[in-house]
Amino acid sequence: MRTSTNVFTAVIFAILCVNSVLAAPIPKTKRQTAVGAGSGPWFVVYTDRGPDPAPAVSQIQGFNVVIMSFLLSTGAADMAETWASMSASDRSTIKQQYQSAGIKLLVSAFGSTETPTTSNKDPQTVAAAMAAWVKQYGVDGIDVDYEDSAAMNKGDGKTKQWLIAFTTALRSALPQGQYILTHAPMAPWMGVNSLWKSGAYVTVNKQVGSQIDWYNTQFYNQGASEYTTCAGLLTTSSSNSPKSSVFEIQANGFDLSKIVIGKPGATADASNGQMSTSTLAQCVSQAKGKGWNAGVMSWKYPDANSAWISAVRSSAFPVGGSPAPGSSASAGATPTTGTDPGSAPLAGPSAPLAGSSAPPVGSPDPLAGSSAPLAGSSAPLASSSAPLAGSSAPLDGSSAPLASSSASASATTEGTDPGSAPLAGSSASASATTEGTDPGSASARRFLFPTRWFLCFS
Repeated sequence: MRTSTNVFTAVIFAILCVNSVLAAPIPKTKRQTAVGAGSGPWFVVYTDRGPDPAPAVSQIQGFNVVIMSFLLSTGAADMAETWASMSASDRSTIKQQYQSAGIKLLVSAFGSTETPTTSNKDPQTVAAAMAAWVKQYGVDGIDVDYEDSAAMNKGDGKTKQWLIAFTTALRSALPQGQYILTHAPMAPWMGVNSLWKSGAYVTVNKQVGSQIDWYNTQFYNQGASEYTTCAGLLTTSSSNSPKSSVFEIQANGFDLSKIVIGKPGATADASNGQMSTSTLAQCVSQAKGKGWNAGVMSWKYPDANSAWISAVRSSAFPVGGSPAPGSSASAGATPTTGTDPGSAPLAGPSAPLAGSSAPPVGSPDPLAGSSAPLAGSSAPLASSSAPLAGSSAPLDGSSAPLASSSASASATTEGTDPGSAPLAGSSASASATTEGTDPGSASARRFLFPTRWFLCFS
């Protein structure tokens, strides 16, 4: 009878344990499809002069994205060609160094060198070739620096159609969550202007903006006094480029968290629109105070180096300081180890333009969420809803690349790449908000059963 009672007790106990396991709540997870809206800031620098397509980490600390010039419909040129000519071993070494520092490496398409719409290039064919190059040479994504001014100025809608088709094809070949896709439009094309009856980037953004991770907006080369004060850059652009300051662009429908402020690194890097690093730092701080946190882009290295970005970030995102609010795990083709391009601490004094004496930036910061323990990791195992205690397993999708991408921009007049020539007017832009991701929402589902059974029968 006692044996029978013991067996009965054990059976009841086992049933209760099974019920507890089956009823244990599984932490809900947010599917990490893309790191777009709200995942900045991004600190972007273009390389064009060489000799290195991807400068040493020590020279660019404070930046978390490097973009090489230029990939054309005919193949790689400039820094992209240099990158392709390197040995696979050398490229791998550099990528590992960048990965450890939380830096993404992209290639830029077109620049002022190529006019794909005017030249009747097929957008799908060009996109397929460029996507294949991105994969073959191991970069984290592509930036679309469309500057076909003649086509854009016609205002017949062909540019808009070309950009939408090109962006859609690129994103199809370079999926969200695995590759970064950005655009580098001239700021006036994101504004409201009757010159572009088809809507320029406003229309592109409405159609495919959700596929674009962010916009490396060119706030320069648009006139001697355009975007040269914080008011003109942030809230009220001139009548020559109407409705094309940062917050006016937001009002045109663009996601504020995707509007990266682009400026030349030195006087020689653009025709006009330059700012001292101290003034730009003030503008960045003001913008952040209004809820903006997209980041800063510069054309180009080596004028824009670690000292330059340290000075620009000094007030709002000091290098070596606290992580930028709103940052989260970055994305790219290659998983990153423990670094987040959006959360890199910034620091440094307000220095003058390129060549400033600002001290070098501090060490790179870790990617938010890339090695973070599961939510609630310190909760006791016995708790029915607590994830595995002390777990250090990476969160699902923690190294997934940025998502959402689309639209590209062109310049009204030929100029220099992301520092292209002034636009003759402006146009409205539409918004495309993409869901951000929660790097800390991974599920501990696979750990719950073994843990609970152990507790029941140990």
